[in-house]
Amino acid sequence: MVEKSEAAHECVCEDALVHLKSYKYSSVDKSLISRYILKHYWNGFVELLPLWLAPNMVTLLGFFFILADIILLEIFIPDLVGPAPSWLYYSFAFGVWMYSTMDNVDGKQARRTGQSSGLGELFDHGIDSLNCTLASLCELAAMGLGSSPKGVFTALIPCLPMFFSTWETYHTHTLYLGYFNGPTEGLIIACSMMIASGYYGPQIWTQPMTDLIDLPAIFGDASVVDVWFPVIFGTFLFIHLPACVLNVVRARRAQKLPVAPVFAEWLPIVIFTASCTAWLYSPYSTLMRNNRLVLFCLTMSFVFGRMTTKIILAHLTRQPFPMWTVMLFPLMGGAILGNLPRIGLPAVTAAVELWYLRAYFVFALVVYFRWALLVINAICNYLEINCLTITPKAAPNPRASTKAPNGDIVSKAQQAANGSLRHKKD
Repeated sequence: MVEKSEAAHECVCEDALVHLKSYKYSSVDKSLISRYILKHYWNGFVELLPLWLAPNMVTLLGFFFILADIILLEIFIPDLVGPAPSWLYYSFAFGVWMYSTMDNVDGKQARRTGQSSGLGELFDHGIDSLNCTLASLCELAAMGLGSSPKGVFTALIPCLPMFFSTWETYHTHTLYLGYFNGPTEGLIIACSMMIASGYYGPQIWTQPMTDLIDLPAIFGDASVVDVWFPVIFGTFLFIHLPACVLNVVRARRAQKLPVAPVFAEWLPIVIFTASCTAWLYSPYSTLMRNNRLVLFCLTMSFVFGRMTTKIILAHLTRQPFPMWTVMLFPLMGGAILGNLPRIGLPAVTAAVELWYLRAYFVFALVVYFRWALLVINAICNYLEINCLTITPKAAPNPRASTKAPNGDIVSKAQQAANGSLRHKKD
């Protein structure tokens, strides 16, 4: 049993965990590609997985593909510009595709092995949150953006739709994926762009689009990189965000709850976005100039992962919305550190800023994994399940008893014998 005094603040006290026993996963995926094409691929792929492989391990294996690509990225293209060997871009595409595949078959593996639980959703979305900035590093390297303002945007923009989808799920208790969504069509486009970088080279994205599509009246001298920001940010701002807000408003009104207070729950992502922007885009910061984007994104993966996974945990356990995480304090400190001259103080040296970021990374790593282990162990102990291995099913007890129609207590063995006698009598 979990001690309330130790873990109540983490939504893993027994009063919170009791909701996991009535948990039912709910999702709506309107993607035509998922429904008519990928569904058959996923159904076939899951049959290749051994029945001894736990669903959460399937999720983790998918994440390992991304981590392997980050290691390769650091070895072969540390400047995030390149060009790198063609096989590296193909590796990025393969890694992202395998991550997506594992992310979509882990639930099928859970049902196939009888291991479905709330922990699966928490683990799945927790890994998704960690992956937001890491898979994007592969994307910006494939486009040759480097540690530039557009590279920073590409690395961090996936955090916005991920947060608001998580916020939407908290209030509606359903994961909504539209006709065109990031986990399906977005990843297909990303993989296609990585393959194109492997074949043509990353310079293709900075060439005028008229070199590929002879429509100068429409594209002029613009390249894909030139339209990257308005297309990606516009899609989020005018399509994804309004859909999330509409679904939340409908859910709140259906429950006869006030709508206005839910918008205060945007505070964590506002602080996260504003602090990242103020720190990295500051003319006094040296992180972009000295190519520290990989370390920054690794750190933000833990910060953002903690922030959104706490929301999913609160959703599963029906607890109040988590408005804060201690991991945002050093991020705000970094934003201040990178802008000291604006308040009349001397700028810090590149070495001081780098060591601050390194210390922040270690702090985020330790805090995140301590919290993750606390939560996972609490859930596993309460539900009597394993996290990364198959939980053996309890053998049926032949002496277990139930009530007969006349109210008498009848053992399972006696029921079987009675059934056999009735069969012979008939």
